[in-house]
Amino acid sequence: MAAKNQRSTIRCASKLAFFVILCGFLCQPARAQTNPDRWLDYAAGEIDIFPNVTYARASNFELKLDLYLPKNRTRSNPTLVLFHGGGWVDGQKERNVLFLLPYLELGWSAVNVEYRTARQAPAPAAVEDCRCALRWLTYRARDYSLDPSRFVLTGTSAGGHLALMGGMLPVGNVFDRQCPIEGGERWGSANVPELKVAAIVNWFGIGDVADLLDGPNARNYAREWFGSAPNVELAKQLSPVNYVRAGLPPIITIHGEFDDVAPYAHAVRLHAALDKAVVPNKLVTIKGRKHGGFNREELLQSYAAIREFLKKQGL
Repeated sequence: MAAKNQRSTIRCASKLAFFVILCGFLCQPARAQTNPDRWLDYAAGEIDIFPNVTYARASNFELKLDLYLPKNRTRSNPTLVLFHGGGWVDGQKERNVLFLLPYLELGWSAVNVEYRTARQAPAPAAVEDCRCALRWLTYRARDYSLDPSRFVLTGTSAGGHLALMGGMLPVGNVFDRQCPIEGGERWGSANVPELKVAAIVNWFGIGDVADLLDGPNARNYAREWFGSAPNVELAKQLSPVNYVRAGLPPIITIHGEFDDVAPYAHAVRLHAALDKAVVPNKLVTIKGRKHGGFNREELLQSYAAIREFLKKQGL
């Protein structure tokens, strides 16, 4: 009971912090009067927010997501699906909410997803959750005026890894098996619906999980995610670089040149493999930078590249 109350307190505090940050950002005074038509000034009149909607239950834990939808939902829009970072062992969805703003300004819908970290369950729980969130959104796309053929996945660090896994796993993979299948297919067959993803925006995500368990690139956060049974074969199954093939959704990666948390070499290997498989892709290298912490100019450069890339994909 104490643990449940603690989770409730943390969730309430996180929710409060999220609204304080968002309101502070939207309500800040204009820095210049040269452009009177600023999206931030009227965004609150155009967006509905549905916080903490339960999309699954696992490990005695209710998994939540937040929906940010245009108030005018007469037609469907592209939808950004965001997974937070934290090395699969930490992080909260509320801390990443500002990553939604560039897409909301474009008139997109957006979804901010939480998942089980190592505190609730070890690997592969986080990957299972991200796939279940995508299936839940696919089933309920009509309810929220979403277009399931135009889901764009994104995330930072471990969230980037989850975005890659969410869009690269083939239909019928083992990590989808705990996700409920609705309707008669659940009881009368073993058919599994395909999850469609239009593109992936990967911010310095991990490409080779097995590389982080042993050897020169070993990292404690990755070992913590696996716990006392570091299964190398499972780690390979959880590595996006091992799922490169023709027909994948387009992928753009933004990665610091000297990243010491999620090795930059993972991004180089991933995009070399994507080139070989003739998958539309782009690697944006932030020179001299480590793990995130990009400055204003670097973020402007990154989002300009993202918008150009997505435009080429018809998004």
